Amino acid sequence: MATANTRAVAESSRYNELKAMFETRRRELVREVRVKIRDARADSILERDVLDQGESSEVEIQDAIGFALIQMKAETLDKIDAALQRLAEGTYGDCVECGAEIAASRLWALPFAVRCRDCEEARETVERRERVMAERRGSSALFP
Repeated sequence: MATANTRAVAESSRYNELKAMFETRRRELVREVRVKIRDARADSILERDVLDQGESSEVEIQDAIGFALIQMKAETLDKIDAALQRLAEGTYGDCVECGAEIAASRLWALPFAVRCRDCEEARETVERRERVMAERRGSSALFP
């Protein structure tokens, strides 16, 4: 009986720790995204009025990089929201493919992991194969 209570306390503590970590990271990312968007808007308005064509294209490249960074942060926010949802449902740490428990070391390194190592490797293999096949189809269209 004491073992069950000890395990419940440990799980509750782990749940609270994970939830706090995800929520803190989420707040940081939201703040960063808002600042980047605000800065990008302000820079875009100010810089375009006084730049020549060469400088303007450099600014456009920097804007594209900034937008890509914002997009990456937004994707991370989506992953955090999904992890928080799985945590609330009690499925955090379970592989979405096979249902096995994801290794703690994997979750420590990649807290948003949704697949165990084996299932992730299988998925990556399929994706690589699909990319190769798509490239072959694309190149064969060039040479009938």
